[in-house]
Amino acid sequence: MSQEKTKSTLKNSILPFILISPTIIIVALFTVWPTILSVYQSLFRQRLNMAEFRVPKFVGLQNYISLFSSQTFHQVLLNTFLYVAITVPVSIFLALLFALLVNRSVKGIGLARLALFYPTILPMVSAATIWMFFFTPEYGLFNTFLKFFGYRGPQDWAGNPHLALLAMMIIFIWKSAGYFMIFYLAGLQNLPESVLEAAAIDGANPFQTLIHIIFPLLRRTTLFVTTIAFLDAFQIIDHIVIITKGGPSDASNILLYYLWQLRFEYTDIGKSSALTVILIAIMLLFTITNFVLSERREEKANAK
Repeated sequence: MSQEKTKSTLKNSILPFILISPTIIIVALFTVWPTILSVYQSLFRQRLNMAEFRVPKFVGLQNYISLFSSQTFHQVLLNTFLYVAITVPVSIFLALLFALLVNRSVKGIGLARLALFYPTILPMVSAATIWMFFFTPEYGLFNTFLKFFGYRGPQDWAGNPHLALLAMMIIFIWKSAGYFMIFYLAGLQNLPESVLEAAAIDGANPFQTLIHIIFPLLRRTTLFVTTIAFLDAFQIIDHIVIITKGGPSDASNILLYYLWQLRFEYTDIGKSSALTVILIAIMLLFTITNFVLSERREEKANAK
């Protein structure tokens, strides 16, 4: 009896490790190992297109120092932070607004939801091609639309160093808002009706209900949407590759595209590995901070 109990206990203690082992193996192979390799390679100077630098040579932190003292890297870093700081909040705001607008039972609301979600279905390459036509100087739809409201500024948005990054932001927001809307729509449709009805009975107007009831109840959804929006803003560069290629004069260049240039155009293994480590550190820092702050707010809200 005791032996059977011991076997059962042993089986129960091993089973969780067996179940999660495929995930651990995949994460170790495709996430942990490439990260360790990037950290290791970032400590060496190696350029595949230059014969004297093809053999890796240990240089310590020189690749990081070289990057942080580069004007191009400063420009790319600034572009990236501007790009993320504008696209993420605007996308999330529009997503929530769209979700509130289409979260009702009226005839034809399905078509409205489909229209808002449609940009998400398109591959980013196709979206970029469509927006190339929109941004065409003189007769592009975007300039024609702006002229209707009296716009007389520069017309070549993708070719103007002051407008190229903004043009890339517009495409990202257009593509992403509908995708994030789906999460908010699911969150709104799962809100407890009894709480909303109680707020209405207590005399809360729609704005008060939105601020004091709906927003707090959607906190978990907002945490998830904020995290994936931030990661997407760093990871999606297809439209930059298709339309501006980081130009003009690096005006629309962001970290991931600069990483691609270092690795595949300049074949600089050391610097591209150092930039990979920096990119991973930034994304990890934001994700952990976002979760920690959210958990603290949740604990404070529960303590009240």
